[in-house]
This record gives sequence, structure tokens and C-alpha cells, in this order.
Amino acid sequence: MKLSQIVIIFFSLLFMQSNENLIAAGGETYKNLKPGFSFEGPFGKFDRESLKRGYKVYSEVCSSCHGMKQLSYRNLSQKGGPEFSVERVKEIAADYFIIDGADEYGDPVERSRVPSDRFQAPFDNKDAAKASNNGAYPPDLSLIVKARSDGANYIYSLLSGYEEPMPDSLNIDDSLSYNPWFPGAAIAMTQPLYDEMVEYEDGTEATIKQMSYDVSNFLSWAAEPTMEERKSLGLIVMGFLIIFLFLMFFSVRRLFKDVH
Repeated sequence: MKLSQIVIIFFSLLFMQSNENLIAAGGETYKNLKPGFSFEGPFGKFDRESLKRGYKVYSEVCSSCHGMKQLSYRNLSQKGGPEFSVERVKEIAADYFIIDGADEYGDPVERSRVPSDRFQAPFDNKDAAKASNNGAYPPDLSLIVKARSDGANYIYSLLSGYEEPMPDSLNIDDSLSYNPWFPGAAIAMTQPLYDEMVEYEDGTEATIKQMSYDVSNFLSWAAEPTMEERKSLGLIVMGFLIIFLFLMFFSVRRLFKDVH
């Protein structure tokens, strides 16, 4: 394959990648907003305070419809995440209840959840979830960032995009909401966030954009809780490979210095 062909293929793939974030809605084209997350890039890390705020938004707003079945409460205290204290995690888990076996009469026994338990699901089954959400099943959010193209930026754009004015040419059923960042622009989820909907413990102003940013940050961590560890390991491996490359280069030069 010629160099020119490789260059053409490279830029074609780059162009395709950059355009997968464009969404047509009502005859207009929208590109995902990019608020600039701290975890982006090879040296990026999660903002711990933002993760704590993001969990608050999830627990007080999103968890009424969306579960996170891949997470346990103890994950909230692990290194690289929100890093709540162990005592705080116990308090969080104790606010929820779970059926754990039956008593001597066969009646179900309910107990408070503990850090090792999974996050509580908002509904008992999919049918109940659909009945409460205009017939649409609210997806589990554990891996939602990985399941969507340009995940964190898409989630941020979606959550902060309900205030966009709907084009006159677009007709949407009254049971649906207009959001230009959702494919087709008609979404079953009504606007979930409003200014000052939650009260942040650190005094941060809870605007729609701030809450969208924080919960997108939290969902990004939930989808890849070991991201920082992976990046650190990757840098170590790259450093080793660079050193190995130099050693091989000088070794080969020394071995073949008399070869003409």
C-alpha cells in the first residue's frame, strides 16, 4: 500500500470519527457540546468533588428512574472515584432496603443495605419501569457513557439541551419532549434537571449546566472506575517501551558497527 493511500485512509477515518457526533434534528445539525472534562487526555484525572456532586444529582434525581446495577455502594469509597469515607458509604447504603431471605413463617425479611450490596433498582421489573415512563424503558446508567458515541459529551449535551427552542417545522407528540441532541429529537424522558434542584454541600451553584457536568462526570467514572489506574499503567508501559527501543537501537548499532 502506498503512503498516499495510507494518508487518505487515515484522514477519512478521522473525518468519520469527527462526524459521528453530528445529529440532525428538525432540519438542523447539532454537534455535542464539549465542556472540557478533567479526565480527558492521557494525563487526565477525575475531579473528586465533581464526582461527589455527580453522585448527589444521580441519587436525588436520576435514580428515581435509572438504576446502576453494575455498581456496589462500596465502590463510592474506592481509590480513583468519589472517595467517600467508609462511614459515609455505610450511611448512604443504610438509606436503602433489600429483601434478604424469609423468616420462620415464610414472610420476606427486609434489611438495610450494606456497602457490599448493589445500588438499589428503581423498579421491580421492566414492565413497571415502562409503565412509569410513557412506555419507554429507562436504560441502566452503569455503562451508559460507554454505550453512547462520545459518551460524556453526549450525556452533558442531552441533559442541558432541553431549553433549546423547537423548530416550527417539527411536530412532536405531546407525550414526548423535544431535545435536539437525542436521535430524532423526540425523547420520552421529560426535562430532568432545573436550576437549584439539588443543594450542593460544598456551596457550588446548582445550575442545569453544572449538574449536567457533574452527573456526566460521575457516569464516566461509573463506566470505567479504574481509568486512572489504567492510565498510570499505560504511562509506565510506554516509558518502558521507549527505553527498550533505545537499548535495542544502540545494541544493534554496536553489534553491526563493523558490517558494511
